[in-house]
Amino acid sequence: MQLADMSSPEGASQASTLTYSDGSSRRVYCTEVEVPFPQGRLIVSRTDLAGIITHANEAFVEMSGYTHDELLGAPHHILRHPDMPKIAFKGLWDDIAAGKKWHGYVKNLRKDGAFYWVYATAVPNIRNGVIVGYTSVRRKPSRTRINELIPVYKQWLDAERAAS
Repeated sequence: MQLADMSSPEGASQASTLTYSDGSSRRVYCTEVEVPFPQGRLIVSRTDLAGIITHANEAFVEMSGYTHDELLGAPHHILRHPDMPKIAFKGLWDDIAAGKKWHGYVKNLRKDGAFYWVYATAVPNIRNGVIVGYTSVRRKPSRTRINELIPVYKQWLDAERAAS
């Protein structure tokens, strides 16, 4: 699936071109608007082995700003915020590809350019001993931990940019 560039939302303060691990790229626009994680809700999604979304619950639809139809069949990386360094996802893919559970904090990009933070748990879906896809459950993150990670993620992102 070829991703279309995002249209520039009102109040966009940052434009970035993101290149994904599958080689695709797109232009995204971000605002400084944070959408708070909904109290008492869980965001749940499932993907196939290539990271294509096969299931999205209603909380995921609401928080992402995409419609259910837009999410299904789309690569999960459409939610990647430009403030997230690639190295932050390396542990995720290493762990789930090895059949292990992964936990981490992620800043996600909404369709409208706003963002939201999650504490994510990702697990491989295993059938007959074979990984057939992945499930991710996201919950309300700790604001203290987010504030600790923001400078770490910025440092990692700066190092990635310097190396490229």
